[in-house]
Amino acid sequence: MNQQELKTHLLSTCVSQLATRRAAVDKILANVALSLKEETKSSAGDKHETGRAMLQLERENAGKQLAEIEKLEAILQRVSSAVSSDPVHLGSVVMTSQANYFISIPVGEIKTETGIFYAIGVGSPIGQLLLGKQEGDVVRFRESVLKIGRVY
Repeated sequence: MNQQELKTHLLSTCVSQLATRRAAVDKILANVALSLKEETKSSAGDKHETGRAMLQLERENAGKQLAEIEKLEAILQRVSSAVSSDPVHLGSVVMTSQANYFISIPVGEIKTETGIFYAIGVGSPIGQLLLGKQEGDVVRFRESVLKIGRVY
């Protein structure tokens, strides 16, 4: 797998995982809306109000998750799949002596033919350390020393 194919694969995996998260939240919101619609006033008023309150809380939590997903989608739209030799930036693939990273959104481990890559956000501690660095630079993260081997 060449650099372009790898970067495209990593990006599409992030898009796919985010779409899966969105579908799950959309399903929760649809189920809550349906439950609220079907909820009828019963003679046990307190039980009815408690049920509605729980559904409202569930809807609020799902709404917060949806807002976070929308932020991540906006970040992904700014990620280019083009190979670049610039210093580490949003969209860079960074290979270090300890691990490989895709600077994009936090979706975790992605297995490829080339190896394991960690999709991380620019706001993560390691993401902040790597931003602006170039091949050959060394960064210290916790107890480890990471030497940047390749950036594209």
